[in-house]
Order: sequence, then structure tokens, then C-alpha cells
Amino acid sequence: MEYTEIMVRYGELSTKGRNRKAFINQLGRNVRNTLHAFPNVKVQAHRDRMHLKLNGEPSQPIIAALKPVFGIQTFSPAIQVEKELSVIYQTAIEMVKERYEEGQTFKITTKRADREFPLDTRELNREIGHAVIEAIPGIQAQMKQPDIDVRVDIRHNGAFLSAEMFHGAGGLPVGSSGKSVLMLSGGIDSPVAGYLAMKRGVELEMVHFYSPPYTSEAALNKAKDLTVKLTPYVGSIQFITVPFTEIQETIKKEVPPGYLMTITRRFMLRLTDAIREQRKALAIFNGESLGQVASQTLESMVAINDVTNTPILRPLISTDKTEIIKLAEEIDTFDLAIQPFEDCCTIFAPPQPKTKPKLEKCIQYEQRLDVEGLIERALAGITIEEINSRDQFLQAKEEDFTDLL
Repeated sequence: MEYTEIMVRYGELSTKGRNRKAFINQLGRNVRNTLHAFPNVKVQAHRDRMHLKLNGEPSQPIIAALKPVFGIQTFSPAIQVEKELSVIYQTAIEMVKERYEEGQTFKITTKRADREFPLDTRELNREIGHAVIEAIPGIQAQMKQPDIDVRVDIRHNGAFLSAEMFHGAGGLPVGSSGKSVLMLSGGIDSPVAGYLAMKRGVELEMVHFYSPPYTSEAALNKAKDLTVKLTPYVGSIQFITVPFTEIQETIKKEVPPGYLMTITRRFMLRLTDAIREQRKALAIFNGESLGQVASQTLESMVAINDVTNTPILRPLISTDKTEIIKLAEEIDTFDLAIQPFEDCCTIFAPPQPKTKPKLEKCIQYEQRLDVEGLIERALAGITIEEINSRDQFLQAKEEDFTDLL
């Protein structure tokens, strides 16, 4: 059975009071962006529900595209028919037959927005249910937890029937909580942090540090492919590549080994904050988990955070590695994240980094460096590109290389 529309339920958005319209409008924009490949779909965002008129577009790929959209609690594909009882009965019977297996139960749930319709909800439940029982021998009605729940919505412009309900991603529409930047390393943690930030409505732009020849183009493409994994939740994401070679070589030359990581992270944070300001974002997100590595102790965070007053938000701060890996597997970033390409955080990592660095020492060592000049030259070399859900980077490069053999 091919559906004519999809009804979307908002969930958490229903609690937003005066701001509800803004959240719903943002969700409407996100859904339109997600369904850009289906130009005939018309999105009608109302206060209580969102209705997607399919206008001949195939329902199954649209259903798949809606599942990761934040702000959607549940949704149901439906078919519109005339408000004729015989047509409603026959459509309900076909819906149940399509799903029925021997021994299963069913229920009819009606809603009547058109008060002039001749039958009320109780009568509709009874008459449609009777028609189903007459048409399908052995089937039983059950009011609580039925196997098949046929929902009938009598509106002024027709009758709408559905028998399936899909769970959405929940959360808030991306963009409804403002814009921030995410420090994306290419490892397991930061894509998960990005996913959790977007679930709370944050629009993200990715900041990735690139240090050729110490980090390869494959490492850069891995970070881009991790960004691709997050695009279904929003449509497209801006990816900002920051050249970091000069800064890392200078730090390696001038700073004692124990402080290499701390000073490196201070430079990364300075650059990210400058990009945040350029991009008119509100905060910085990262994938830090308290105590996981030397740069993520409280003492390290204090020493590193000293370079900015911008809010630094850490969705993973209290999670352990097992929990992070589980989330990474759920959002399909884990297998990609563990591919063995070096990133900026590991190439010059000392064997014994300071876990309790002193702020005064950091300031002392940075006095040896041309901090402003290094930052200025790195910012001058950044590149920005838009990452979309159909993009491929690692695999595309491998195929290009194969063609040359």
C-alpha cells in the first residue's frame, strides 16, 4: 500500500510554550533540507502535528530519511481517502490484511476533527472494527497492546488511515539552540559529542586540525567521512580545516616534552575560539571525558581553558569509554573512527605528558613563541567546505588511486 502523507508528532516540542512556533518552524526547515531529493513533498508544520504531503513520492525512502531527524518523536505514514464509510472500511481491511499473521490482534483508534461526520469516535471504532472482523476470519480485537493498531483521522478534507508508527530521533531540532563549533579530531569521542550536541538542537560547524606531512590526507578524509555520518541529523555541515604544521613544529622545538600536549591544546583552543568568533557561533564543543587522558584531567582543563572565556561544552564529560563506544556504534561512527590514521593530538605525543600542568609554566613556555604570529598565519590558511550526506572521501580517494594502477 502506497501512502499519501506522513504525520509527524513533535514530542518534547509540545512543552515549549511561547517559543513553540520557532521550534516547529526550525523543524520544518530541517525536514525540508533532509528531503531535498524529493521535491514534490510538501511540508505543512502546524501547532500540534506536521503533515508531509507526498504527492506521488515513494514513502519508504522518505520514512528512512525521517528517522534520524532531531525534533521528531514519532511519525506515521497514512493514506487519504474519501469520507465515505464503505471506502474507510475497505481501506482499514486492506491495511490489516497487509500486516496480519495468524493469531494476531487488532484495534481501531479514531479521531474526529470533522464534527459533522455522521458517526462519532465510539461508533467509528465499533463499525470499522466489525468490518475488519467480518473480512478476516479468526482475527480478534484487543484494546490494550494490540499487534495492529489502525488509526483513523476524520478531517474536513478527507479521512486519513495509518497502521504503522515509527520512532524518530527525539531531542530538539538542530538550529533551535543556536550555533557552535565542534573540535573534531577524527577519533571515537568527538563525533559522539557532536551527535549529542545536535540532539539538543545545536547547529555545529566542524573544526579539524591538519598537520601535513605528519598527518596524512587519509586522516583528513577520515574526519570528513565522520562528518558525513552526522549529516543525516541536519542535512549538511560546514567543515573547517586548520593548517597546524608550523605550530606543532614550533612547539616541539621550543617546549619541554612534558608540556607539549598542554601547549598544543592551548593553541588549538585559541584557534577554535577565533574561528568561532568569525563564524558567529556561541560556544565550543569537544569530546573530552574527565580523566580519560592526560589532557582531560581537571588540572589540564584549567591550564588549557585559560586562553578563552568562551563556554566550552563537553557532552561526554562523565561517560566512560565503554559508554562512548556504544554510542559510536549506534550512530555508525565507530568502525570509521578506529581506522589507524594519525591525527594532530597523537603525532608528537610525549611518553610522559603532564597530568597536572601548572598554568604559570604554560605562560612561561609560551613567552618563547610568537603566539600571535602563529595564530594569524594558521587562520589565514583555513579552508571551509560543505559536507553533505552523499559525500565520500576515504573511499573515493582509494578508488582514484586504484585507477592509476
